[in-house]
Parts: sequence; C-alpha cells; structure tokens
Amino acid sequence: MLAWPIQYEISKTFPVRLILMEFNIVIIGGGIVGLATAYRIAQRNPHVSLTVLEKDAEVGLHQTGHNSGVLHSGIYYKPGSLKAINCRQGKVEMERFCDQHGVPYDVCGKVIVAVDRSEIPLLENIYQRGQANNVRCEMIGSERLRELEPHAAGIQAIHVPEAGIVNYRAVCLKFSELLRNWGHRIECGAPVVQWRSDGPRSVVITRQGEFTAPLVINCAGLHCDRLMRMAGEKPAAKIVPFRGEYYELVPEAQHLCRNLIYPVPDPKFPFLGVHFTRMIDGGVECGPNAVLAFAREGYSNWRISPRDLFESLTYPGFLRMAARHWRKGCGEMWRSLSKGAFVRALQRLMPEIESRHLRPAPAGVRAQAVTWDGALVDDFLIVETERAIHVNNAPSPAATASLNIGQILAEMALKRFSSAG
Repeated sequence: MLAWPIQYEISKTFPVRLILMEFNIVIIGGGIVGLATAYRIAQRNPHVSLTVLEKDAEVGLHQTGHNSGVLHSGIYYKPGSLKAINCRQGKVEMERFCDQHGVPYDVCGKVIVAVDRSEIPLLENIYQRGQANNVRCEMIGSERLRELEPHAAGIQAIHVPEAGIVNYRAVCLKFSELLRNWGHRIECGAPVVQWRSDGPRSVVITRQGEFTAPLVINCAGLHCDRLMRMAGEKPAAKIVPFRGEYYELVPEAQHLCRNLIYPVPDPKFPFLGVHFTRMIDGGVECGPNAVLAFAREGYSNWRISPRDLFESLTYPGFLRMAARHWRKGCGEMWRSLSKGAFVRALQRLMPEIESRHLRPAPAGVRAQAVTWDGALVDDFLIVETERAIHVNNAPSPAATASLNIGQILAEMALKRFSSAG
C-alpha cells in the first residue's frame, strides 16, 4: 500500500537516498502498460535515455499479474473506440512479440453463450460489433456449441476462433530483460513519495533516489490518480478498486472446459460476468465476480486500508454509482460471500459444475475509474499536461492492447522531443 500523507512520515517510512539521476523520460509503473511504453520508446529512438520506476520488488505484480491472461479479440467494444482500435491492433502486435521472443501463447478460441431467448438480442448486438470491428466470428447454434464445448449450456452462441491466452507476467519479464539489455534502467522497490516541478523539469523522489526528467509518463495503474494529484494536476476520474474473485477447477473437472466460455454480458455494467478460462500455464479459472475492494491492493477481504476504503466510501462518484447499480452490486457481494451462489452462476453456463469441482484461486483488483457524476469510465483515458502524460484509465483489454497503447504514448512523448529540438 502506498502512503504519502506528509513529508515527515514519508521520511520515516521511506528513507530517501538523495542521489540525483537525470533521464530524458521517467515512466512510473512497472506493469504491462508502463513496460510496453518503455519498450516502444526504446524501439523508436534508441538515443533516448529512460527509466521505469516500480514500487514493488518485481515488475508486473498487480493488475498485470492478477488477470486471467486472455488475448482479447475486440468483439465487445464500441466500434471506433480506443478500446476497439487498440485491442485489434494490439493483439496482432502482442502475438508478433511473443513469436519473436519465445513467450508461449495459444489462439484457442472462445464462445459467448446465450442460455435463454431473452439474451439473443444482446448476443446479436455483440455479433454486429464484432463484424464492425473486423473480428473473425460466427453465430452458431446449440449443436455446433456442443462440438466446441460439450459441457456448455446454451441455445445459441458466438464462436470467436481468434481469441487466445497468454501469460502477461512473462511478457513483462521479457520487456524488462530487453530494456535492461539496451541500457535502460528499471528501478524496483522505488515507490514515488514526492513529485514536484523544477523549472522545465519534473523531480520524482523515490526510496531509490531522485529522478529528474523533462517528461514523466504516469502508468501507475491502481494509484494513477494519486500520482496525478501529487504532480499538481486534477484527475478526470478517481480510481475505485474492485476485487475480482476466482475459483479454479480441480484437476479431475478440468475436462469440462476446453478453452474459453463466456456469458452474454450486461451492457450497463463494465464487467463480463463469471466465465471459464483455460490458462496458458495449465488449469481452468472460473470467475470473476466484482466487489468493492477494501484496499487498492486488496486481494482478499482481510486486506484493508482505512485510507483507501474511506476515499472510496466518501467519494460522491462512487456513491452515485452504487445507487445506480445497487441491485447488481448486491448480487456480486452475495456471490462473494456464498460459494453456492457462485456455483449457481457458473451452472448457467455449465450445468454439470458442482461445488466439489471448485477450489479458491488468487483474486485480482481492477482499477476502475469513476467520474464525479458516478459514470464508470469504459475507455482508455490519457491526459497530457505540461511535463507529463497520465494514463488515468487503462481498463481491459489493456494487457492485450499494451503494445499499441505503448506506441501511442511513445509517439506523444517523442513528438515533444522532436518539437523541442
């Protein structure tokens, strides 16, 4: 948990070594978006000196290391949105990167399943979006669904053969290796405790020393809004953390799911509902649900940050969102408390599932950006300021799209250097 209430407490908690290091670009955040951005900058201009600051002991530990590893096709997203464009292009780039650097992935396909007639119109809408986004997909009936996923229930489905799976943490480690080989620095164990201006430059103070640069790129994920405020800017939205809780199939039940089985999502809610996901490293995950996390890194009910929880519960945007979606939220919380309720949700997609088939799996936390009026920000949100570029929202499919988002950020960054020159 990050904490920076006053300078005195910072100095007691994080003794800072006053060593001044200057880089052309400093990137805050060693998740997949921050590292992909560094990789793209280094590719485009090997003369730029840069460093990545990561507060934890290793890269890719949070949202990157706690997701289900899906290579998204882009079928769900509004045509023309940043999510749709970057997912489609980013998926191609991610597969190319994995091919070049020996990172395992599998284009295994997925099915999006309608279990009753009331879901058919929503399924058809998703199919039309897929067509508009040039996703290779087809509407299939129950017989074809049984061929693909013999244990899945459904009267109709969309088959998306180009969806896949990968280990995004492995991708991060490869980015890190390449960047270090090219002479760039990745400072782990370097939480940012202060960010101030010094003329045309920014000074970022961490436990590992001070880093100055004319440009800082904020890819801090769960803490991006706090870093933006620390830099003296007002974020367009506040991060409210939602924990996604998972189970996994025990080995004797893993045959029930061949690849990826998804429900028809609620278009009013930016979560896809509980689903089945085969993992690239083995096993099948089931979930997630979505409940308010009691800390920005609250991977369990027992991880509580009074500061984080107070911020969420007193934020007008969260209160308005909760009032708007309270029925859905109550259902998610009940599924969090009751394994039986979770099993029943999974049985809509796969009637053979029983409680004995499931065991707890690690949870993830999603950095959901919420505006003051209670709207859930459902697209990438990038804000440029005089000395910084802030990624204020990077929702799913950020991992799939990371190389393309990194390319956009690299172009924004390098344009400043070329115009300055």
